[in-house]
Amino acid sequence: MNNESFSITFACHNAASYTRLCLESLVRNHAPLERLVVVDNGSTDDTVCLLQSYPLGQLILNRQNLGCGVAWNQGALAFQSEWSIIMNNDVLVPAGFFQALIHAASRHGLLIASPALIEGDHDYVFEDFAATSAPIMQQALRPGFPHAVCMAVHQSVWQEIGYFSPTPSLWGYEDTLFFHHARQKDLPMGTVGAAWLHHFGSITQNEIRRERGLSSRQGLGSRTHYRLLHQSWLLRKLEKFRRKRLLAHYRAQELSRYQMTLHGIRTHQSFEWL
Repeated sequence: MNNESFSITFACHNAASYTRLCLESLVRNHAPLERLVVVDNGSTDDTVCLLQSYPLGQLILNRQNLGCGVAWNQGALAFQSEWSIIMNNDVLVPAGFFQALIHAASRHGLLIASPALIEGDHDYVFEDFAATSAPIMQQALRPGFPHAVCMAVHQSVWQEIGYFSPTPSLWGYEDTLFFHHARQKDLPMGTVGAAWLHHFGSITQNEIRRERGLSSRQGLGSRTHYRLLHQSWLLRKLEKFRRKRLLAHYRAQELSRYQMTLHGIRTHQSFEWL
């Protein structure tokens, strides 16, 4: 695969220590930094100095926190590749991750593809885990269930449904709207088992909560954001129930076949499969 067929982007806002871990994993596993666009949303810690020390493809510095939607759009538009890989800054990648994710998307016929996840404690050797698990779960797929921790988006998606909503006050609801629009157009999407990430978990969101004086249990966005979906209360409840049952079905299938699933939580030195 030609590296120019894809680009990588992530947004960050403070939490420099996690961004450092992410960048170190990219370098350690020979990711193409020349294809990486990092968008800093007005960090006030050492993040900018850290980013300037790496040979990135592009560094975009926003003067204030413009939200995920704006930053993701800036990153995706910087190179306008066939595939735009949008991910969090609090993740670790294994060797060959980006190529594996795009190959899996193409093999399954997906236009939006997310990798399998381990979230939580990093008290295990993630690279070894990924190298063992990816071949075992090569064919595993949860159709219709992508996630915003990381997603590979084909260029045709932008033409079909547009980019992310550039409204800073959404505070993380951009992914919900994006996936909703994709479902309305019946765009094929899902999570694949051929590529894995470690995700520390909601680091940037927690930093924003701290700045706004919110507790860890309080949501960043407005409770009225659901109105943007233009769905009745009953339809939202039915859809939530349907997706919950379907997710339980996929989980049971994965456990039966692989003795693991595409979403694990690492805590107390063991895995819980979701």
